[in-house]
Amino acid sequence: MRYVILRDDDTNALTPVECLETLYRPFLARGLPVHLATIPAVRTDARTPAGEREGFLFAAQDSEPAVLPLAANAGLVAYLRANPGFQIVQHGCHHDPFEFDRRDRCEVARRLDEGAARLAETGLPVASAFVAPHDKFSPEAYEEAARRFRVISSGWFEWRRVPPRWWPRYLWKKLRRAPHWQVGRTRLLSHPGCLLSHRRDPATILDAIRRAVAEQEVTVLVTHWWEYFRNGAPDTAFVQALHRTAAFLGTHPDICVTTFDELGGGQRGASRAVAVDGVAPAGA
Repeated sequence: MRYVILRDDDTNALTPVECLETLYRPFLARGLPVHLATIPAVRTDARTPAGEREGFLFAAQDSEPAVLPLAANAGLVAYLRANPGFQIVQHGCHHDPFEFDRRDRCEVARRLDEGAARLAETGLPVASAFVAPHDKFSPEAYEEAARRFRVISSGWFEWRRVPPRWWPRYLWKKLRRAPHWQVGRTRLLSHPGCLLSHRRDPATILDAIRRAVAEQEVTVLVTHWWEYFRNGAPDTAFVQALHRTAAFLGTHPDICVTTFDELGGGQRGASRAVAVDGVAPAGA
């Protein structure tokens, strides 16, 4: 069996409901879970590390407050509550550039806890998984995230950013050339780049996904909802590539589309926890 997790980044209080509905109805109709890496309290003037306005703010108005918690969009929260196939994952706190690439442990902890509190006030179930903006962690941020979450999902893991006491586990992962690894009870899952990206030819996306799924036991597929609406209207070819992915994942008998909680042995998925690269989750 091959396991696949779908992760869509950057849902926030300014995300139009119709965007998520356009993209993910084919997944939800097939019973395939979709993780939304959600910004708990988005900064409405957020910038990329290169200084450009973040694409996930395209629906923002000039009159928006500086910070907008997810709970401020009651329509979006109601939509997410009505569609339990969406799995909410904490994605930073405000989505500042390199928000968790900082050495101030107290500030890291404050942002983690504030983000959790902003998501909790929506009343939505939240998976025990964390995604850092721009995939950047400091050693202190890794440690504080691991204290709070059963899964850390990132594009890659750099030894100079990993806490020194984790180095033996990291070296073992490198020797095995394993994409995923575990420290204590926390699983650290990498992904094979953004295969579902507007920078790729839509005609080639599904083949790339087929190869990635075939090459490893657990594959995390990452995309960004706003990339499908870059000009204010759906990119039809790109949306169709996503929907072909739903059809592929939903009909292949040897593929199980699963959740971070199921892989991490989290509270909501403990009954169907699965091994990652031969290692069973702690507590399973």
